[in-house]
Amino acid sequence: MRRLAAALAAAALAAGALAGCGGGSWTDRCTTTNGIIECAPGERQQVDQVTGELLAGGRYDVTADRGKVVVVNFWGSWCNPCRAEADDLEQTYVATKDKGVTFIGVNSRDDRDAAKAFERGRFTFASIFDPNGEVGLQFDVTQVNMPSTLVLDRQGRIAAAKRGATVVSELQPLVERIAAEDGAGPAAGPQPSRSAG
Repeated sequence: MRRLAAALAAAALAAGALAGCGGGSWTDRCTTTNGIIECAPGERQQVDQVTGELLAGGRYDVTADRGKVVVVNFWGSWCNPCRAEADDLEQTYVATKDKGVTFIGVNSRDDRDAAKAFERGRFTFASIFDPNGEVGLQFDVTQVNMPSTLVLDRQGRIAAAKRGATVVSELQPLVERIAAEDGAGPAAGPQPSRSAG
């Protein structure tokens, strides 16, 4: 019960960060259209020191993907909209991974076994296991809504965010547009893939 309370408190704090409650927020400098927040390159917030344990084992560090566009999706096995968007996320990942784009899931407020069962057969990209919402707070922008998605540019800055479920017709053009921006090309280094099991 204490763990759930901590997770909800963390989510509530983070919700304020994305919504712009309690003073200035990075979103104040960005535009919102049809539920998608987009930030011009000069107005993007840098993301550093985000690490976590992967569901399949091992660790993830967002700085290892610098030079790539990183799509971060927050999900839970208990979340019906997460189920609804799963195929769209996987389709977008497959369509864009050869364009210098990588995906990482963040599984929150969940049981590890339930999360693994949900992930199996849905995602070929890796997910961080974040039962207490601590990884979300490292981004300083996660919201209580689930699912939600962030798109980081090649410099590791938040270029776009979407609260709620997304679809491939919305997400793929957004990701491709950010991937096509001027800047560093795809970084070398392995994509943290989900191992079978």
